[in-house]
Amino acid sequence: MTGYILRRLAQTVVVTLIVSVVVFILLHELPGGLVRAQIGPRATAQSVRELTIQEGLNRPLPVQFGVWLWNALHGNLGFSYKLNQPVGTLLAEFVPRTLLLVGSSLALAVAIAVPMGMVQGLRRNKVDDHGLTAVMLTFYSMPSFLLGVALIVILNLWLNVLPSTASDYGTSLVVDFRDLVLPVLTLCLGNVSYFSRYMRSATIDNLLADHVRTARAKGDSTRQLLMRHVMRNALSSTVTLLGLSLPYVFSGSLIIEALFNFPGVGLLFWNASQDRDFPVLLGVVLVVTVATIIGNLLADLGYAWLDPRVRYS
Repeated sequence: MTGYILRRLAQTVVVTLIVSVVVFILLHELPGGLVRAQIGPRATAQSVRELTIQEGLNRPLPVQFGVWLWNALHGNLGFSYKLNQPVGTLLAEFVPRTLLLVGSSLALAVAIAVPMGMVQGLRRNKVDDHGLTAVMLTFYSMPSFLLGVALIVILNLWLNVLPSTASDYGTSLVVDFRDLVLPVLTLCLGNVSYFSRYMRSATIDNLLADHVRTARAKGDSTRQLLMRHVMRNALSSTVTLLGLSLPYVFSGSLIIEALFNFPGVGLLFWNASQDRDFPVLLGVVLVVTVATIIGNLLADLGYAWLDPRVRYS
């Protein structure tokens, strides 16, 4: 297991490096360039030339990337010329909020999807099973921004029970619970529909397994069958899906944070893309890439814990 973890961590370094190279090249190839983004489109040719030399943008691209990588390894991810702050400081402020949003939505989604999927599997092809499947497919097919707008209309405009936008938290991680409800609920509902479908299928497969039939023949109740023999095996598929869904959840949080004005890394990325703040864009991509890969590693380890037959070497 230790060797497997070390190999995965080495893969994390390689993948992060590849993603950084691709994003670095793409940002430098965008129309207008980095200098125009800083001093505006009306800057004189002399100003552009002076800033290009000052920031070393006249050097070959591999040299520029090497300088950036060396600085990044030493904790310097650059400076935001729009927000006038170091990128590292901005990420330290905004990333924990996104982790809170994403973590809360995934935890709530699993807490809802696991029992729902098991009940659907137990009552397959019944009226309530078909009804829940129809509702979940509706949520699954809706884009996250459309679901968010629908929740704003219902819970804010019609019922006026929740705020439609988040408060200004300053530099604190402490948030108002009411501000979290709509963003978390929007991210959660799509994931519930995703996880519950696989949990239902896994429950049905396990209910038809020989060991479950034997336990039923010995007189185990339905509750005992589900808790002792079905749930742990069925959870393996959900844990695998958790790892696979992380990139989509992070990308969805960008839209959700912009929609609800939630001050997380998604909103930071959105504003940086509007302002052409390239150092911030590169720093956010780097952090999200590392978080996604580590999340996948944790999902693999959780899968091995749930299923003792799985051995990584």
